[in-house]
Amino acid sequence: MPTYRNDRVRAAMRQEISNMLQRDLKDPRLGFATVTDVRVSGDLQHVQVYVSILGDDASRQQTMQALESARGYIRSEIGRRVQLRLTPEISFAYDDSIERGARILRIISEIQSEEPGAKGDKENEN
Repeated sequence: MPTYRNDRVRAAMRQEISNMLQRDLKDPRLGFATVTDVRVSGDLQHVQVYVSILGDDASRQQTMQALESARGYIRSEIGRRVQLRLTPEISFAYDDSIERGARILRIISEIQSEEPGAKGDKENEN
């Protein structure tokens, strides 16, 4: 059950990690990545960061490698920027929810374009 403190820590982590991805990390392997969600364990010792990455599979893999390489730096910066007794372990996971949503929208638009007469048939029946 998320608590108020857990929610505050989660929001602070998301903000700081997003800022680091945009401003601080200079790894050329790092593509266009966006932090979509952060999950914090109840004891605040583990953080799972979900990242959406634009591009093909090769660029996604490179970006995930860059994030894994920068994990120690990100953890140390979180320790400096977010006031916690202990700095949590950070792990990154790829979030494909944006791709799945786009695929669903594409399927819906294909279905709608395949049935242009369905709306016209209903109008002709009246």
